[in-house]
Order: sequence, then structure tokens, then C-alpha cells
Amino acid sequence: MTPVADAIQWQKIDAGLEVAAVQAMLPSAVGNKKITILRIDPAIWQFKLLAAASHGKKARTARQWCTEFGLAAAVNAGMFLEDGLTNVGYMKVGGQVLHARFNDDNTLTAFGTSDPKLPPFQIIDRECQDWKTLVAKYDNVTQGIRMIDCNRKNRWSQQPRKWSMVVVGMDKNGKALLIFCRSPYTVHDFIDMLLGMESLSIARAMYLEGGPEASMYASTGDLSIDLFGSYETGFFESDANDRAWPIPNVIGFSPR
Repeated sequence: MTPVADAIQWQKIDAGLEVAAVQAMLPSAVGNKKITILRIDPAIWQFKLLAAASHGKKARTARQWCTEFGLAAAVNAGMFLEDGLTNVGYMKVGGQVLHARFNDDNTLTAFGTSDPKLPPFQIIDRECQDWKTLVAKYDNVTQGIRMIDCNRKNRWSQQPRKWSMVVVGMDKNGKALLIFCRSPYTVHDFIDMLLGMESLSIARAMYLEGGPEASMYASTGDLSIDLFGSYETGFFESDANDRAWPIPNVIGFSPR
């Protein structure tokens, strides 16, 4: 049964930018069970995809990415390969393809288009849309694992492994959602909690990263958060991580 949450209390930070801290509806043995959500209007804020491969091949913490490149906030852009730089799936940054191989993952987060008929930001479902045509029309694209499909269905099977995680989503009105939780959950249960937040109106979601590397940083107006994960089954089974880890690729946004 999908757990149902109370109405979300949003705090307005700026035009088109809100934040909320939601208590998770399911128990976790570790951490404060808090889910932090940024809701962003992509018509007001400009999304950016930044990659270490284009900036000295140097991974940075989310805070460092924001400080160096003038971002109001940043999260992981996805998991990466053993070289410490390359996204596990397709990635295009500013019109330049950095990783040309599409893997089997069924979602693509895309933003930055000159086509007025397209939304400035969207999560593309490869099983529901003409994704090849859409990818060609966006300057910034990153591929990841589908969590919630175009029919608002949980697409992650249940499993025993749990971890901290950061997620990118899109609501029914086309607003972007950046979602972080340090307390570990199975991804299936975490999706069920997101779907149970009726006032969140989440329509689609893509997995970005888990464990100690999951990151969310924001500093703009009255908003100041520096969040990073810890627990990951089979890798870092502790809530003891006390620092943000450098990450090679980020999704961020700044004022237009």
C-alpha cells in the first residue's frame, strides 16, 4: 500500500523557487528520515549541466560547483563510470556530446532548447515518447534509471538494499523537483513515498545517485543547505559520513 503524507508546507525562497522538508512516512533505522525537496519553475530559472570533463577533468563538491560557476543549487547529474568522469549513460552538455552511448536506462533529463513548442525542462520516458527526436532538440541531456514512468507507476522492483539518495523529478505542471534523503530506503519504498505525497503531484522521476556521493547544495536568498548522503548497503553501512564527496557532473540552476 502506498503511504500517504500530509500536505506539503512549501517555503517560498524566490519567484519560481520553493523548498520543503517532509518527514518520511516509512521508518528508517538511520538518520532523521527527512526528505528535502526543491521545486523550481524552469520558465524562471535556467537549468545547467556541468561536467568535469569540460572543466579540467576535476571533480568538485556540489558546493564547489555552485561557487565556481555561479549556480544557486546543484545535485548529482547521475552515476559515473570507473574513470571518475563519464556518465554511465548518454550525456550531452551545451550541445556537445560527452558520452554518446545510450544504455538500457529508460529516462533522460533534458533542458535548454530553442524550440518554443517544447518545455524548457522535461524528463523524457523512452517507452512513451519519440525520445531520439527530443534528444536532438535539447542542448543538455543526461540519462539515468527510471523511477516513475509516464503513467505515474513505480518502476523499481523491491529489493533488500537501501541507501541515501538524490532524485530529479517533474510534477504535473512541468516544474522541476530536486529531491534528497540521507536516511536510507529501498528505492521502491522511496518511490512509493513520493507517489504518496499527493500535494507533490510528481509525474516522473529519475534516479541520480545514492550513498555518500548523493549531494544537494543550495545557497540563494534565505536558502542555505549543504546535504550529502552516507549509508549504502554493501559499501558504506553507516551514518557517519561527515563531508560532501567530490562529484564529476552536476545538474544546477541559476537566475535567467
